[in-house]
Amino acid sequence: MKALLLEFLFSIRDSVRDLLPIVAVVAFFQLLVLQQPLPNLGRILYGTIMVVLGLTLFIRGLEMGLFPIGEAMAHGFARKGSVIWLLVFAFALGFSTTVAEPALIAIAGEAAKVAAEGGVIVDSEASRSGYAQGLRITVALSVGVAIVLGVLRIIKGWPVQWFMIGGYIGVVVMTAFAPPEIIGIAYDSGGVTTSTVTVPLVTALGIGLASSIKGRNPMIDGFGLIAFASLTPMIFVMAYGMIV
Repeated sequence: MKALLLEFLFSIRDSVRDLLPIVAVVAFFQLLVLQQPLPNLGRILYGTIMVVLGLTLFIRGLEMGLFPIGEAMAHGFARKGSVIWLLVFAFALGFSTTVAEPALIAIAGEAAKVAAEGGVIVDSEASRSGYAQGLRITVALSVGVAIVLGVLRIIKGWPVQWFMIGGYIGVVVMTAFAPPEIIGIAYDSGGVTTSTVTVPLVTALGIGLASSIKGRNPMIDGFGLIAFASLTPMIFVMAYGMIV
């Protein structure tokens, strides 16, 4: 119990250290450049404490829960020797974690609102909801496909750079034909998918799988799944915009 408490206190110390640069930047510009006192100082301090505690608990949760279970499942599928079930699991993992991403939910809702205001879609609750839901499903499908490709790459030992080069060539080509209204959203979709829910599980899957396959190096083959998850949403969302 004492050891766990010490680990938690050390984690809090690390979180405070990580957040200090942000606090310093805000304080510098607020007090020295704008020369204004911080508004609602009490609420800001309370919020900062909540952020420190939340970040600490989140990181501890990743280390104790998500990373181990992701690696354990990858080892289990490798021992089972069923490539089909592994690919099904990879797709389901990519799809489900992306649908649950708070950042994606936020940007899809904002994109639907802007699309309605700009006359791209009908300005109604049902239309905005349908547009946002379609965008989320499209991105989730793209990440599911990306994780499947990444898992196949690990199994086969294919170099990651050729996939990335080909993918970005496809993005550049599609940018020339996609509606201008969807291009920015497509590029942002590649970033919001790699957030708090998706990254830990997907990374653990890649490392665990590479560690379980003879001849694979976790440093070389285990990483790269997140790059796939960032690339494919741009392609899928631009295709979504061209169709819808």
